[in-house]
Amino acid sequence: MKHTLSLLISWGCTLVLYVTPLVALYFLLNIDLFYNLAKNNLHLAIQWSTVSQIQLYSLWFFTVLSLAVSLMGIYFLRRAFTHFSKGEFFTISNSRDLRKFSIFLLIQAVISPLHFTISSLLLSINHPAGEKILAISFGSNEIKIIILAIIFWVISDLLVKANILENENKQFI
Repeated sequence: MKHTLSLLISWGCTLVLYVTPLVALYFLLNIDLFYNLAKNNLHLAIQWSTVSQIQLYSLWFFTVLSLAVSLMGIYFLRRAFTHFSKGEFFTISNSRDLRKFSIFLLIQAVISPLHFTISSLLLSINHPAGEKILAISFGSNEIKIIILAIIFWVISDLLVKANILENENKQFI
């Protein structure tokens, strides 16, 4: 059962790696839908009617850059779970993959508030003086992501230690 769950997680990661760029491309081609999505999800107190096409395309670009960091993390998570599904648990390769995943997760925790800040500035840049917005947000979600990144870092260290113990046990048998 453990191998099946690992395989499902690996396939899920693969699906996300293939579908996300296609969705991003779709939003690039249908920028009005991206506008509606941004308007409904960013919750910025700006004059949405004044947002220009260049601002939307710039916002799309910064969003894709933020997503690229997430996709890199998911790529390394997929690699680790692919090995887990094959019964390869205590390997240096898995440790490296989980460590890289934790690094990208930590980077994502830093980029997320930065993305929100850039979005607020970018979307209100054409407002009159005194109506421009610079919103900064760092909340419990980012703290949870940082804690999760630390947990994966520790797990990657445990895999290295388990690999050493496994190799020592093989020498005695």
